[in-house]
Amino acid sequence: MEWANPPKLPSLNLPAAPNLPIPILEVPQADVPSYRPLVVPPNTLRPPPGVEGINTDPAPETETKTPTTAKPQPITPPEAQIVEIPFTDIEVPMPTTTIMTTAATTAFISVGATLIGQSLFKYLVTLFKPIIKTAWSKLKKKKPKGNPKIS
Repeated sequence: MEWANPPKLPSLNLPAAPNLPIPILEVPQADVPSYRPLVVPPNTLRPPPGVEGINTDPAPETETKTPTTAKPQPITPPEAQIVEIPFTDIEVPMPTTTIMTTAATTAFISVGATLIGQSLFKYLVTLFKPIIKTAWSKLKKKKPKGNPKIS
């Protein structure tokens, strides 16, 4: 079936795109940092026995021991006990037995009180819900119908 007057659909004539030159992108160059390693011999370096060094200074007779830098120990309160973790070199400060007992008791009581309070609240809601509903329905029945301001 052919159309007698085919429908004319709207069309939009766009201008031709401008001719732009193709961009030329250069390959990026990076300046890689470099350094000359500095070799520092240890301060206890000595020539092997039987070999004379360039220096003619006599070696010191008594060897001075250089202090090693130890890890700073954390400040622990006097009431803390130090507990070593097995198979490691880690020491952990732990509070005394009285402090741990107090903390555990407080946590136990607070969790217990929360659980008891929650279950008591749920019980009271189920108990008072029907009472409140009947009171509310009685109040709505007593409401005067001539006053539109009270809803």
